[in-house]
Amino acid sequence: MKTLISLLAALCLCSISVWAQEMNRNPHAGPPAVVDGHHHNSSSEPGAMEMQDWAKQRLAKSPRHQEWVKVKNGSREVNSFIVYPEVKKKATDVVVIHEIFGMSDWVQSLTDQLAEAGYIAIAPDLLSGMGPNGGGTAALAAVSSNAIGQAIRDLPPDQATADLNAVADYVSKLPAANGKVVVAGFCWGGSQTFRFATNRPSLSAAFVFYGSAPATADSPDKAALAQIKAPVYGFYAGNDMRINATLPKTIEVMKELGKKFEPVTYDGAGHGFMRAGDAPEPAAPVAKGDKEADDKAAEAYQKAVTAYKANKKARDEAWARWKTILGGL
Repeated sequence: MKTLISLLAALCLCSISVWAQEMNRNPHAGPPAVVDGHHHNSSSEPGAMEMQDWAKQRLAKSPRHQEWVKVKNGSREVNSFIVYPEVKKKATDVVVIHEIFGMSDWVQSLTDQLAEAGYIAIAPDLLSGMGPNGGGTAALAAVSSNAIGQAIRDLPPDQATADLNAVADYVSKLPAANGKVVVAGFCWGGSQTFRFATNRPSLSAAFVFYGSAPATADSPDKAALAQIKAPVYGFYAGNDMRINATLPKTIEVMKELGKKFEPVTYDGAGHGFMRAGDAPEPAAPVAKGDKEADDKAAEAYQKAVTAYKANKKARDEAWARWKTILGGL
């Protein structure tokens, strides 16, 4: 018991230390958000909480038609970002479920990249109406850097499902759509994707990026997974034991239920590699003449570059696999 208490204390101190380092780097950062019992911060997911100007700039250069639409879900309005492909034929719809960080510039950029690949892509802000004055992610971000994580934690699961169903219904009926709807999500959105597959049998496919299956206690929710009709494709990071530890039982239960589940793990990558590998390569530090400080900066840079290259390799391989599967639907 003493050993367990000591271990928990050490973990707590480690979390505080990570937050302190983040505060030194970004004085506006809040404490790590706790969602589904797990800490989420920019140290565990590199670059997640930093400015994503690179994604915003890429989006601004896109020639594709982009617009914001308000999708009705009963009395709720789900603010959603939709991008149309430049194609001759009707296209498959991809519903994109954002990370724990909400409707970010990267999520919008990814939605545009899916349209570039030939799909009608729509990303709902599931925090719509949950912020000040009825706002969503942007309104919450204006409150504090931790407000988004807190709102995600408090998001009613059934509301999220209803919002996603409303968005899927909306895009499936668009004149330019062929009626096929798939869902893809990342981080928190990856787990929501797995869950949504249990609630919408008409999905053509579900793409789970480093997310876990619905569970009861420490085991997959067999009753929920039994409701899945669509094939589920998993994309997992090699350095992500928090999620990967759930995979063996998930694979076992999905096989037992006769469900199609194809997980692939990308060695060397970290959680959030689709975003991290999409970002620009880290810039080399400029020497300041202080040997100790310069050596530390150089060491940190080498680690960052190594991680970036692994994430980029995983992102490129996952993106190619994803487009191949989409093309075969």
